[in-house]
Amino acid sequence: MNNDIEKILYTKEELENIVSELGKKISADYAGKKLLLVSILKGSVIFMADLMRSITVPCEIDFMCVSAYGNNTENRTGVVKIVKDLDIDVEGYDILLVEDILDSGRTLNYVRSLLIDRNPASIKICTLLDKPERRVVNLFADYSGLNVPDEFVVGYGLDYA
Repeated sequence: MNNDIEKILYTKEELENIVSELGKKISADYAGKKLLLVSILKGSVIFMADLMRSITVPCEIDFMCVSAYGNNTENRTGVVKIVKDLDIDVEGYDILLVEDILDSGRTLNYVRSLLIDRNPASIKICTLLDKPERRVVNLFADYSGLNVPDEFVVGYGLDYA
């Protein structure tokens, strides 16, 4: 993998500042609410760990493992497989889906639709990196760290395969 990296897009300090700002916004927006952070494994786990430390309001966490790409870099089929579902009943929670990178939107759109049927109070999306020009579904991030170019990006826990 290291031989495949052409350049560093963002420094550790830049990422720390971005996560801190997202945490402040989320804390303000979810004050007094029943916040549940849902990490989409495996790529978002490091981002979510840092984000949790930046959020100052009480929250709970859970994890979903969703497979759409396999060892490919693109999900051309739109097929999404739930490898690990949530452990708790989300009814009444304000869910914040935490994703490392929002690309085509197919995976998060599927997960969001699945969770809507479970009667949460709300569902929003937080992504560290956003590639809006790659979107193929009508989906946007409510909280977004950075828009990134249409390039394959790795690091900070983002899935490589």
